[in-house]
Amino acid sequence: DMIDEGKIRYIGLSNESTFGVCQWINACEQLGIRDKLATIQNSYNLLDRRFDSELAEACHHYDIGLLPWSVLAGGLLSGKYNKRHNGNNIITSTSNSRFVRFGEYMKRWHPNFASKTTLDATEEYAKIASDAGLTPSELAIGFVRSREFVKKNGSVIVGATTMDQLKENLAPFVNDVALDEEVLARINEVHLKCKDPCCCL
Repeated sequence: DMIDEGKIRYIGLSNESTFGVCQWINACEQLGIRDKLATIQNSYNLLDRRFDSELAEACHHYDIGLLPWSVLAGGLLSGKYNKRHNGNNIITSTSNSRFVRFGEYMKRWHPNFASKTTLDATEEYAKIASDAGLTPSELAIGFVRSREFVKKNGSVIVGATTMDQLKENLAPFVNDVALDEEVLARINEVHLKCKDPCCCL
């Protein structure tokens, strides 16, 4: 009834598994509303690419676009917490920054608690960004936007605390940042050293 009344136009999933997506597809087909299942909202970023496997395959097959959250890993990939690479006008952390204000927030990405592998990968991504003339945020968001399951019928969820952060996070959209094959290869080299480091102990 709510679909017929125009109150529900599309259906989106969040934090779902491959099995869950298939169950939703089955339920929507039985209800005759398969065309309404449009998006999935899961975590996806340079440090957490779990979506790349079966979930990306299922969503591609069923034409479901990804709306990734935490594309900057809670701010860790912005570079403002990095110790070594602070080039290219990176916005630095302040007393109002998430990981400064909330001491134990999102420990897997928190600069004081994340694994050494996670922090090392973050530094390597910052170096790649610097070499490409980008900020770490621009690289991280540009990478996520380059994925076919985002480009085809998804988008990127960005957040910011300040206007400067918002401008930086929107720059890959405004300037249409396209990462070349060399940059993507370097990103994959870091990824292959330890896939999804923030998801490991």
